[in-house]
Amino acid sequence: MLPTLEQIRAARTAIAGIAIRTPLIRLAADNDRDIYLKLENLQPIGSFKIRGAASLLTSVDPATLADGVVTASAGNMGQGAAWMAARLGIRCTVIVPTTAPAAKVEAIEAHGATVRPVTQEQWWQAFQDRGLDGIPGLFVHAFDDPMVMAGNGTIGLEIAEDLPDVATVLVPWGGGGLACGIATALREAAPQARILAAEVSTAAPYAASLAAGAPATVISAPSFVDGIGGPTVFADMFAHATELGIGSRVASVDEVGAAVRLLVERAKTVAEGAGATPVACALADRGNGTAQPKGPVVCVVSGGVIDLPKLVALLSGPDR
Repeated sequence: MLPTLEQIRAARTAIAGIAIRTPLIRLAADNDRDIYLKLENLQPIGSFKIRGAASLLTSVDPATLADGVVTASAGNMGQGAAWMAARLGIRCTVIVPTTAPAAKVEAIEAHGATVRPVTQEQWWQAFQDRGLDGIPGLFVHAFDDPMVMAGNGTIGLEIAEDLPDVATVLVPWGGGGLACGIATALREAAPQARILAAEVSTAAPYAASLAAGAPATVISAPSFVDGIGGPTVFADMFAHATELGIGSRVASVDEVGAAVRLLVERAKTVAEGAGATPVACALADRGNGTAQPKGPVVCVVSGGVIDLPKLVALLSGPDR
Protein backbone atom coordinates (compact mmCIF):
# COMPACT_ATOMS: atom_id res chain seq x y z
CA MET A 1 0.00 0.00 0.00
CA LEU A 2 1.21 3.50 -0.83
CA PRO A 3 1.29 6.13 1.91
CA THR A 4 -1.20 8.97 1.90
CA LEU A 5 -0.15 12.59 1.66
CA GLU A 6 -1.32 12.98 5.25
CA GLN A 7 1.04 10.17 6.33
CA ILE A 8 3.92 11.84 4.51
CA ARG A 9 3.20 15.12 6.25
CA ALA A 10 2.94 13.32 9.58
CA ALA A 11 6.25 11.59 8.89
CA ARG A 12 7.83 14.97 8.28
CA THR A 13 6.86 16.06 11.78
CA ALA A 14 7.92 12.74 13.32
CA ILE A 15 11.42 12.74 11.82
CA ALA A 16 12.17 16.39 12.48
CA GLY A 17 15.34 16.54 14.53
CA ILE A 18 16.39 13.09 13.31
CA ALA A 19 16.77 13.54 9.57
CA ILE A 20 17.85 16.93 8.28
CA ARG A 21 16.25 19.02 5.55
CA THR A 22 18.89 18.59 2.87
CA PRO A 23 19.87 21.40 0.49
CA LEU A 24 18.89 21.61 -3.16
CA ILE A 25 21.79 23.06 -5.13
CA ARG A 26 22.24 23.89 -8.80
CA LEU A 27 24.71 21.74 -10.72
CA ALA A 28 24.46 23.03 -14.27
CA ALA A 29 22.33 24.88 -16.79
CA ASP A 30 21.95 23.93 -20.44
CA ASN A 31 19.77 26.30 -22.44
CA ASP A 32 16.39 26.21 -20.64
CA ARG A 33 17.11 23.10 -18.57
CA ASP A 34 18.67 23.46 -15.14
CA ILE A 35 19.98 20.46 -13.20
CA TYR A 36 19.73 20.51 -9.41
CA LEU A 37 21.02 18.12 -6.75
CA LYS A 38 19.02 17.01 -3.72
CA LEU A 39 21.89 16.13 -1.39
CA GLU A 40 20.69 13.22 0.74
CA ASN A 41 24.34 12.19 1.12
CA LEU A 42 24.49 14.89 3.81
CA GLN A 43 22.14 13.02 6.16
CA PRO A 44 23.64 11.93 9.53
CA ILE A 45 24.23 8.41 8.17
CA GLY A 46 25.20 9.62 4.69
CA SER A 47 21.98 8.37 3.09
CA PHE A 48 18.26 9.08 2.71
CA LYS A 49 17.48 5.80 4.47
CA ILE A 50 17.37 7.52 7.84
CA ARG A 51 14.07 9.12 6.78
CA GLY A 52 12.26 5.83 6.21
CA ALA A 53 13.72 4.10 9.25
CA ALA A 54 12.79 7.03 11.50
CA SER A 55 9.31 7.29 9.99
CA LEU A 56 8.54 3.64 10.65
CA LEU A 57 10.12 3.29 14.08
CA THR A 58 8.52 6.47 15.47
CA SER A 59 5.09 5.30 14.29
CA VAL A 60 4.89 1.81 15.84
CA ASP A 61 3.73 0.72 19.29
CA PRO A 62 6.87 0.55 21.49
CA ALA A 63 5.73 -2.90 22.62
CA THR A 64 6.48 -4.22 19.12
CA LEU A 65 10.14 -3.29 19.63
CA ALA A 66 10.70 -5.52 22.67
CA ASP A 67 12.85 -7.92 20.60
CA GLY A 68 14.56 -5.12 18.74
CA VAL A 69 14.60 -4.68 14.97
CA VAL A 70 15.97 -6.57 12.01
CA THR A 71 16.45 -5.44 8.43
CA ALA A 72 17.94 -6.70 5.17
CA SER A 73 20.21 -4.18 3.55
CA ALA A 74 23.12 -3.68 1.20
CA GLY A 75 24.26 -1.13 3.74
CA ASN A 76 22.30 2.11 3.95
CA MET A 77 19.00 0.92 5.46
CA GLY A 78 21.15 -1.13 7.80
CA GLN A 79 22.71 2.10 8.97
CA GLY A 80 19.34 3.81 9.23
CA ALA A 81 17.85 0.99 11.33
CA ALA A 82 20.99 0.71 13.46
CA TRP A 83 21.11 4.48 14.06
CA MET A 84 17.48 4.53 15.14
CA ALA A 85 17.89 1.38 17.28
CA ALA A 86 20.77 3.01 19.15
CA ARG A 87 18.63 6.12 19.67
CA LEU A 88 15.78 3.97 21.05
CA GLY A 89 18.06 1.71 23.11
CA ILE A 90 17.03 -1.51 21.36
CA ARG A 91 18.85 -4.31 19.53
CA CYS A 92 19.37 -4.30 15.78
CA THR A 93 20.42 -7.10 13.43
CA VAL A 94 21.23 -6.39 9.81
CA ILE A 95 21.16 -9.12 7.16
CA VAL A 96 23.71 -8.21 4.49
CA PRO A 97 24.96 -9.93 1.35
CA THR A 98 28.54 -11.13 1.49
CA THR A 99 29.26 -8.62 -1.30
CA ALA A 100 28.25 -5.62 0.86
CA PRO A 101 30.83 -2.80 0.72
CA ALA A 102 33.21 -2.77 3.68
CA ALA A 103 32.54 0.91 4.35
CA LYS A 104 28.83 0.24 4.81
CA VAL A 105 29.33 -2.85 6.99
CA GLU A 106 31.75 -0.96 9.22
CA ALA A 107 29.31 1.94 9.51
CA ILE A 108 26.49 -0.43 10.55
CA GLU A 109 28.67 -2.02 13.21
CA ALA A 110 29.78 1.40 14.43
CA HIS A 111 26.16 2.09 15.39
CA GLY A 112 26.15 -1.03 17.57
CA ALA A 113 24.21 -3.37 15.29
CA THR A 114 24.94 -7.05 14.68
CA VAL A 115 25.73 -7.89 11.05
CA ARG A 116 24.62 -11.25 9.66
CA PRO A 117 26.28 -11.95 6.27
CA VAL A 118 24.37 -14.31 3.95
CA THR A 119 24.46 -15.29 0.29
CA GLN A 120 22.94 -12.96 -2.28
CA GLU A 121 20.03 -15.37 -2.72
CA GLN A 122 19.34 -15.61 1.03
CA TRP A 123 19.57 -11.85 1.33
CA TRP A 124 17.00 -11.25 -1.41
CA GLN A 125 14.76 -13.93 0.09
CA ALA A 126 14.83 -12.04 3.39
CA PHE A 127 13.12 -9.13 1.66
CA GLN A 128 10.42 -11.45 0.37
CA ASP A 129 9.98 -13.29 3.70
CA ARG A 130 10.36 -10.10 5.77
CA GLY A 131 13.01 -11.63 7.94
CA LEU A 132 15.22 -14.66 8.43
CA ASP A 133 14.47 -17.70 10.59
CA GLY A 134 16.10 -17.47 14.00
CA ILE A 135 16.44 -13.67 14.06
CA PRO A 136 13.78 -12.03 16.26
CA GLY A 137 12.63 -8.46 16.02
CA LEU A 138 10.39 -6.11 14.06
CA PHE A 139 11.35 -6.26 10.39
CA VAL A 140 12.20 -2.89 8.86
CA HIS A 141 11.64 -3.35 5.15
CA ALA A 142 13.99 -1.23 3.08
CA PHE A 143 11.34 -0.28 0.51
CA ASP A 144 8.04 -2.22 0.62
CA ASP A 145 6.44 -0.52 3.63
CA PRO A 146 4.04 2.45 3.56
CA MET A 147 5.64 4.19 6.54
CA VAL A 148 9.12 3.78 5.08
CA MET A 149 7.81 5.25 1.82
CA ALA A 150 6.16 8.06 3.82
CA GLY A 151 9.54 8.99 5.25
CA ASN A 152 11.03 8.93 1.77
CA GLY A 153 8.16 11.06 0.54
CA THR A 154 9.28 13.94 2.75
CA ILE A 155 12.01 14.49 0.16
CA GLY A 156 9.29 15.20 -2.38
CA LEU A 157 7.68 17.80 -0.12
CA GLU A 158 11.02 19.58 0.25
CA ILE A 159 11.68 19.54 -3.50
CA ALA A 160 8.24 21.03 -4.24
CA GLU A 161 8.79 23.81 -1.71
CA ASP A 162 12.32 24.66 -2.85
CA LEU A 163 11.65 24.35 -6.61
CA PRO A 164 7.90 24.72 -7.28
CA ASP A 165 8.32 24.54 -11.07
CA VAL A 166 10.32 21.31 -11.04
CA ALA A 167 9.68 19.40 -14.27
CA THR A 168 11.58 16.14 -13.79
CA VAL A 169 12.89 14.26 -10.76
CA LEU A 170 15.40 11.44 -11.28
CA VAL A 171 15.49 8.94 -8.41
CA PRO A 172 17.74 5.88 -7.93
CA TRP A 173 15.75 2.65 -8.19
CA GLY A 174 16.74 -0.02 -5.68
CA GLY A 175 13.50 -1.61 -4.56
CA GLY A 176 11.31 1.33 -5.55
CA GLY A 177 10.48 2.72 -2.11
CA LEU A 178 12.32 5.99 -2.67
CA ALA A 179 10.84 6.65 -6.11
CA CYS A 180 7.31 5.70 -5.03
CA GLY A 181 7.48 7.79 -1.85
CA ILE A 182 8.69 10.88 -3.71
CA ALA A 183 6.19 10.36 -6.54
CA THR A 184 3.32 10.06 -4.07
CA ALA A 185 4.23 13.38 -2.47
CA LEU A 186 4.76 15.17 -5.78
CA ARG A 187 1.53 13.84 -7.27
CA GLU A 188 -0.21 16.52 -5.20
CA ALA A 189 2.59 18.90 -4.22
CA ALA A 190 3.97 19.34 -7.78
CA PRO A 191 1.69 17.43 -10.17
CA GLN A 192 3.49 18.70 -13.26
CA ALA A 193 6.69 16.86 -12.26
CA ARG A 194 7.59 13.61 -13.98
CA ILE A 195 9.38 11.00 -11.88
CA LEU A 196 12.00 8.81 -13.54
CA ALA A 197 13.67 5.78 -12.00
CA ALA A 198 17.44 5.88 -12.56
CA GLU A 199 19.23 2.55 -12.99
CA VAL A 200 22.61 1.29 -14.12
CA SER A 201 22.75 -0.83 -17.28
CA THR A 202 24.35 -3.79 -15.53
CA ALA A 203 21.33 -4.18 -13.23
CA ALA A 204 18.13 -2.52 -14.45
CA PRO A 205 15.12 -4.61 -13.38
CA TYR A 206 12.62 -1.75 -13.47
CA ALA A 207 13.45 -0.83 -17.06
CA ALA A 208 13.16 -4.50 -18.02
CA SER A 209 9.84 -4.76 -16.19
CA LEU A 210 8.41 -1.70 -17.94
CA ALA A 211 9.47 -3.16 -21.28
CA ALA A 212 7.81 -6.48 -20.42
CA GLY A 213 4.72 -4.93 -18.89
CA ALA A 214 5.19 -7.07 -15.77
CA PRO A 215 7.89 -7.72 -13.15
CA ALA A 216 10.91 -9.14 -14.94
CA THR A 217 14.01 -10.92 -13.67
CA VAL A 218 17.43 -9.78 -14.86
CA ILE A 219 20.93 -11.12 -14.50
CA SER A 220 23.02 -8.50 -12.74
CA ALA A 221 26.71 -7.91 -13.33
CA PRO A 222 28.65 -6.67 -10.30
CA SER A 223 30.09 -3.16 -10.39
CA PHE A 224 30.97 -0.36 -7.98
CA VAL A 225 27.31 0.72 -8.19
CA ASP A 226 25.82 -1.02 -5.16
CA GLY A 227 22.56 -0.30 -3.38
CA ILE A 228 20.49 -0.43 -6.57
CA GLY A 229 19.87 -3.20 -9.07
CA GLY A 230 18.18 -6.20 -7.49
CA PRO A 231 17.34 -9.26 -9.57
CA THR A 232 13.69 -8.29 -10.03
CA VAL A 233 10.94 -5.87 -9.01
CA PHE A 234 8.40 -6.86 -6.38
CA ALA A 235 4.93 -7.17 -7.92
CA ASP A 236 3.46 -4.68 -5.43
CA MET A 237 6.20 -2.15 -6.09
CA PHE A 238 5.77 -2.50 -9.86
CA ALA A 239 2.04 -1.90 -9.47
CA HIS A 240 2.67 1.17 -7.30
CA ALA A 241 5.28 2.59 -9.68
CA THR A 242 3.17 2.15 -12.79
CA GLU A 243 0.12 3.62 -11.04
CA LEU A 244 2.23 6.66 -10.20
CA GLY A 245 3.48 6.91 -13.80
CA ILE A 246 7.15 6.48 -12.90
CA GLY A 247 9.27 6.26 -16.04
CA SER A 248 12.76 4.90 -16.58
CA ARG A 249 16.25 6.03 -17.48
CA VAL A 250 19.35 3.84 -17.59
CA ALA A 251 23.02 4.88 -17.54
CA SER A 252 26.14 2.83 -18.18
CA VAL A 253 28.67 2.05 -15.46
CA ASP A 254 31.15 4.37 -17.18
CA GLU A 255 28.59 7.19 -17.21
CA VAL A 256 27.95 6.69 -13.49
CA GLY A 257 31.70 6.77 -12.82
CA ALA A 258 31.96 10.03 -14.75
CA ALA A 259 29.09 11.43 -12.70
CA VAL A 260 30.89 10.54 -9.45
CA ARG A 261 33.93 12.49 -10.69
CA LEU A 262 31.81 15.41 -11.87
CA LEU A 263 30.09 15.71 -8.49
CA VAL A 264 33.44 15.85 -6.71
CA GLU A 265 34.92 18.34 -9.15
CA ARG A 266 31.99 20.70 -9.68
CA ALA A 267 29.68 20.23 -6.69
CA LYS A 268 32.37 19.36 -4.13
CA THR A 269 30.25 16.43 -2.96
CA VAL A 270 30.93 12.69 -2.71
CA ALA A 271 28.26 10.33 -3.99
CA GLU A 272 28.21 6.56 -3.99
CA GLY A 273 27.38 4.85 -7.27
CA ALA A 274 23.63 4.71 -6.62
CA GLY A 275 23.59 8.38 -5.65
CA ALA A 276 25.42 9.43 -8.81
CA THR A 277 23.21 7.39 -11.16
CA PRO A 278 20.45 10.05 -11.48
CA VAL A 279 23.10 12.60 -12.46
CA ALA A 280 24.51 10.20 -15.04
CA CYS A 281 21.02 9.70 -16.48
CA ALA A 282 20.30 13.45 -16.57
CA LEU A 283 23.56 14.21 -18.35
CA ALA A 284 23.04 11.36 -20.80
CA ASP A 285 19.57 12.73 -21.62
CA ARG A 286 21.00 16.18 -22.14
CA GLY A 287 23.64 14.81 -24.49
CA ASN A 288 21.51 12.49 -26.61
CA GLY A 289 18.45 14.68 -27.06
CA THR A 290 16.06 12.38 -25.19
CA ALA A 291 12.66 14.06 -25.04
CA GLN A 292 12.04 15.59 -21.63
CA PRO A 293 9.60 18.13 -20.23
CA LYS A 294 11.18 21.55 -20.35
CA GLY A 295 12.13 23.01 -16.99
CA PRO A 296 14.27 22.22 -13.96
CA VAL A 297 15.56 18.70 -13.36
CA VAL A 298 16.24 17.40 -9.85
CA CYS A 299 18.63 14.50 -9.26
CA VAL A 300 18.24 12.82 -5.88
CA VAL A 301 21.77 12.07 -4.68
CA SER A 302 20.59 9.27 -2.41
CA GLY A 303 23.81 8.56 -0.52
CA GLY A 304 27.54 9.07 -0.26
CA VAL A 305 28.78 5.94 1.52
CA ILE A 306 31.52 4.56 -0.70
CA ASP A 307 34.68 2.63 0.05
CA LEU A 308 37.65 5.01 -0.10
CA PRO A 309 39.72 2.77 -2.44
CA LYS A 310 36.76 2.67 -4.87
CA LEU A 311 36.46 6.45 -4.78
CA VAL A 312 40.18 6.91 -5.35
CA ALA A 313 40.03 4.53 -8.31
CA LEU A 314 37.08 6.40 -9.80
CA LEU A 315 38.75 9.78 -9.35
CA SER A 316 41.84 8.36 -11.06
CA GLY A 317 39.75 6.96 -13.91
CA PRO A 318 40.88 6.11 -17.43
CA ASP A 319 40.53 9.70 -18.60
CA ARG A 320 42.82 11.00 -15.86
